[in-house]
Amino acid sequence: MPPQARRVPGAELLSAAQAAVGAAQSAAGQAIDAAQQTAGYAFDAAVRLPPASAQLAAQLPDLVENLSIAVDRLNSTIDRLDRTLALADPVFATYDRLLPRLEAMISLGEDLFGALAKLPGVGLIGRFTGRGGEEPPPEPEKRRRR
Repeated sequence: MPPQARRVPGAELLSAAQAAVGAAQSAAGQAIDAAQQTAGYAFDAAVRLPPASAQLAAQLPDLVENLSIAVDRLNSTIDRLDRTLALADPVFATYDRLLPRLEAMISLGEDLFGALAKLPGVGLIGRFTGRGGEEPPPEPEKRRRR
C-alpha cells in the first residue's frame, strides 16, 4: 500500500482541531485589532459614553486576555492529542490486521456449530448434558374416544 493511500487514524480529528485553532487565532487577532481600535476611540468618546458602555469598555482588555489564554490552552490540547494519536497509531494498525482474523474465526465457529447441530443425536446429547438450547414443547395429549 503506498504511503499516500494509508489513512492515519484520527487524522480527520487532528485536521479539524487544527482548523479550530486557526479560526480561534483569527478571532483572537480580530478581537485584539478591534480592542485597539476601540481603545483609540474610547479616549475621544469617554465623555459621551453611558456608564454601561464605559464599564464594558473597561472589561474589554480582560476579555481579550481570557480569549488569548483559551487559544493557548487549545493549542496545548491539540499538541497533546497529536502526541497521543501518534502513540496509538501502532495499536490501530494492529487492530486493523487483527479484526479480519477474529471475524473469520467467529464465522468459522458459527459454521461449525451449525454443522454440528445438523448431526443426528446432537440435540438429544445436549438435553442430557443440560446444554441443549430450548426444550421441545410437550406433545399435546390425544383424547380417547369411548
